[in-house]
Amino acid sequence: MDLDVVNMLVIAGGMLAIPILAFVASFLLWPAALIKVYYWYWRRRLGLQVDYAEHEGYRFCYTHRGKPGSKPSILMLHGFSAHKDMWLGMVKFLPTNMHLLCVDMPGHGGTTRTSAVDYTIEAQVKRIHQFVECIQLNKKPFHLVGTSMGGNVAGVYAARYPSDLCNLTLICPAGLNHPEESTFVKHLRDLEKTKDVSSIPLIPSTPEEMEEMLKLCSFVRFKIPQQVLQGLVDVRIPHNDFYREVFTELVREESRQSLHENMHLISAPLQVIWGKQDQVLDVSGASVLAEALPGCQVDLLDNCGHSVAVERPRKAAQLILDFINRQQNSGIRSNKKHSM
Repeated sequence: MDLDVVNMLVIAGGMLAIPILAFVASFLLWPAALIKVYYWYWRRRLGLQVDYAEHEGYRFCYTHRGKPGSKPSILMLHGFSAHKDMWLGMVKFLPTNMHLLCVDMPGHGGTTRTSAVDYTIEAQVKRIHQFVECIQLNKKPFHLVGTSMGGNVAGVYAARYPSDLCNLTLICPAGLNHPEESTFVKHLRDLEKTKDVSSIPLIPSTPEEMEEMLKLCSFVRFKIPQQVLQGLVDVRIPHNDFYREVFTELVREESRQSLHENMHLISAPLQVIWGKQDQVLDVSGASVLAEALPGCQVDLLDNCGHSVAVERPRKAAQLILDFINRQQNSGIRSNKKHSM
């Protein structure tokens, strides 16, 4: 083989080795940075843009895709200690021409962090309404989706601002009085006795605690490398004091059963999605909503825990689309009857 060709192959091989070695080094030495790159990559891949909205000095961070059209816009509210990117898996299975918005909840992600008074459920509802008005999302009724803490906020939002919404989807929502207690709630009762706020399962500070949290939140057992677990912890640790502050507000009497106390005021068509194996918030909460609001649609998912958007993103996205289509079609039929 010609020496120049050999030299060229060596150089080419070296050039290929550099990014591979850089990736391996990042994976081993800076897993937290790699996780941020991962989210950035998928936002770009899915056509999501990061944007900001301000209300009297308070800044909301959100991602969005598409423009308002014939189908309602969808606003998605994440759960406790998560962020707007937790919806990426579901966004992948939603039509690219639908108007989607995923907002960082108060104090989370890129949204302004203030004080404890902003983290009760009622305070979060007011902040989300400020966001909605700031971007004029409620010029036309929109579809609101919330999971866990975000589901509690979404349900109370529907009770407070019924004219803003055309439909509502609650995924494993918090804020209910459950007939059956979950593994997590039983653990909380033990913590209440000891008053040990440093060992809340949803606020991990070591890779081992992160692994246990993932087992608690997910029925599906993901095999996650130790470096990734470390990266997930490294991303969260600087915010753990904030998470404890928020959690303290959420379990206070005024927020703990906010959805339960306000569900009778929900007038928007309601869909409830719940993982049958949810260990954080027991699936019996679905029957509570079904009994209070007989017209609601309940979808229970087999082999699925609390993290529905991560465990069953395709199924959850399809259920929401089917629900929206069903509501639109029933509205069209109703209008035709009135016009006859």
